[in-house]
Amino acid sequence: MSITPIFKIQNKKSQMKKYLLIAVTVFSLSAFTINSAWKNDPAHSQLGFTVSHLGINDISGFFKDFTVSVNSSKADFSDAVFTLSGKTASIDTRVEARDNHLKSADFFDVEKFPELSFKSTSIKKAGKGYKLNGNLTLHGITKPVMMNLIYKGKTINPMSKKETVAFQISGSVKRSDFEIGAKFPDAMVSEIVRIKADGEFVK
Repeated sequence: MSITPIFKIQNKKSQMKKYLLIAVTVFSLSAFTINSAWKNDPAHSQLGFTVSHLGINDISGFFKDFTVSVNSSKADFSDAVFTLSGKTASIDTRVEARDNHLKSADFFDVEKFPELSFKSTSIKKAGKGYKLNGNLTLHGITKPVMMNLIYKGKTINPMSKKETVAFQISGSVKRSDFEIGAKFPDAMVSEIVRIKADGEFVK
């Protein structure tokens, strides 16, 4: 009886096991990369906004309490997914009376709507940056928005010794889309709210 067929079968089984092991290893490494998240460094991140007051002057403010995560499997972040959450009560325009008014039911109504959030749904190359599409939830209303995204680069922070990347996001939204400040006309507080966020991120 020839043992050649048995040898061939065993050899094929060995090869199949090897291919299966390679496939599992590649999948595991890919999953690890995709699930690797960058978190914003609060000390070097800001979420700001600007409106026009009386049609002649810009007033700016920011939210002090927010977190952002970025998930990407590519070195240039061309497949990045951004997730942001923040506390509306952390709004700060450097004037306490104005901040209290913005927190009231006339504007953000922070007691009823304490959270704001954004989750990107797609990212597309545009010039030197990207167009970032996503869903913004504000004042209990969710709307699709498009923002401009710039990946600012990667470096090692000499203080923390951690690998650090930076992003800048800018764009605008209509406050009427989120039913914010309905009592106040565009001539008093601009309908368009400009947004600019800058952040450093570490793993």
